[in-house]
Amino acid sequence: MNNSCTGIILAGGQNTRFSGTNKSLVRVGGKRIFDRIYDVFCNLFQDIILVTNDPAPYLEWDLTIVTDLFPFRSSLTGVHAGLFNMKTPYAFFAACDTPFIKQNLIETILAGIAPHIDIVVPETSEGFQPLCAVYSRRCLEHATRQLEKQELKIDRMFKKLRVKKIPEQVLKKQDPDLLSFFNINTPEDLAKAEDMLAKL
Repeated sequence: MNNSCTGIILAGGQNTRFSGTNKSLVRVGGKRIFDRIYDVFCNLFQDIILVTNDPAPYLEWDLTIVTDLFPFRSSLTGVHAGLFNMKTPYAFFAACDTPFIKQNLIETILAGIAPHIDIVVPETSEGFQPLCAVYSRRCLEHATRQLEKQELKIDRMFKKLRVKKIPEQVLKKQDPDLLSFFNINTPEDLAKAEDMLAKL
């Protein structure tokens, strides 16, 4: 159990490509995606925060629910809200639509935490994975400044802070197919997830 790091789940998406359905409550392999993420987080973090502007569906879980402080539709607003509300020096962030996030991959990312590091982020052939990453409390000031300027891309912060990148070859030792980064945006993605699960 990591006492210096909060687990934060971001559930702020508009679900426009999913016919308005709450993606995090969709079932993959008979289990809700949110339950899959929450169960992994319970093994790792004493404090769990959910960032959502629709708290009602999540009242059954034992976690802290917070809402965005800025009105923009951006993952950065969720990261900002999590950083603002956390009580620990660090937080690990995950999106609510990642059904295959793996505990051992998160542990590899958490192992990169160090006093001189502000962000620990996976880097794959597709680029940074900023919604499966660790951010320190020091990032809050930078996130606030960006949002005040309406600069909504998370990775803009990376140029101003001390970043530790976790390379793909290290990530694949824990998650060979990098399934932790697979997220569900459409009904087609859901069908693909069911197919992937059947092959695991």
